[in-house]
Amino acid sequence: MRVMAFDYGTKRIGIAVTDPLQIIATGLDNIHPNNIIEFLKKYLQAEQVERFIVGEPKQMDNTPSQSAIHVKGFVNLLKKTFPEIPIEMVDERFTSKMASATIAQSGMNKKHRQNKELVDTISAVILLQSWMGTRF
Repeated sequence: MRVMAFDYGTKRIGIAVTDPLQIIATGLDNIHPNNIIEFLKKYLQAEQVERFIVGEPKQMDNTPSQSAIHVKGFVNLLKKTFPEIPIEMVDERFTSKMASATIAQSGMNKKHRQNKELVDTISAVILLQSWMGTRF
């Protein structure tokens, strides 16, 4: 079964998934928060997901950041809507900067490098890869 990761934002949620063998993390999409439950219900009809990974926003001193309240609301919505799927939180500090650096190093033109949707999706991939790296 797959594992799905979310980089939550109030404008977009970046989504990444593993392959069924949980070897590779791939960017899936980014969805407006108002549409996420409908998107997930449709996706879960076609694919089995065993776990959700959600980026936990923290400040440098390890305290919750200002956006943590929004993420908590999102996690509660996931728990209520999909109670059978466990949720794990992963520190998301620096994921957006790492995603931007990855895009810059990829050789994409400036227009693509400034695409915030792409940054959110790649941030979700980085979150998922980070989680996958801690399993072994």
